[in-house]
Amino acid sequence: MKPTEINLHQLLRILELSFADGSNFKLPVEYLRVYSPSAEVQGHGPGQEVLQVGKEDVNIDSVEPVGHYAVKLAFDDNHDTGIYSWDYLYELGITYNERWQHYLERLEEAGHKRKPES
Repeated sequence: MKPTEINLHQLLRILELSFADGSNFKLPVEYLRVYSPSAEVQGHGPGQEVLQVGKEDVNIDSVEPVGHYAVKLAFDDNHDTGIYSWDYLYELGITYNERWQHYLERLEEAGHKRKPES
């Protein structure tokens, strides 16, 4: 399902997506970065995911269309290899609470502390 609207709020570090079914997601850039669909983050198979740390202040430099099915997000930490399909962005929106909690738990298990919100 293709978004009907995509807005990058750089100052807030939020990517806002609206879909035809009425869904509206405000996804933090850090969340999008740590769940990048790139092989660098996801690995090359199940169980090979690479925990991303220190991404609290990351931002998006650009949102570039990829055909009629996705966008490429270029982050200011030089990560720009993830192609975010419409379905994946929708899934990230629907599963935000569970995925974010899982990420925080993984950080804690690995002994990493997030910087406090500013």
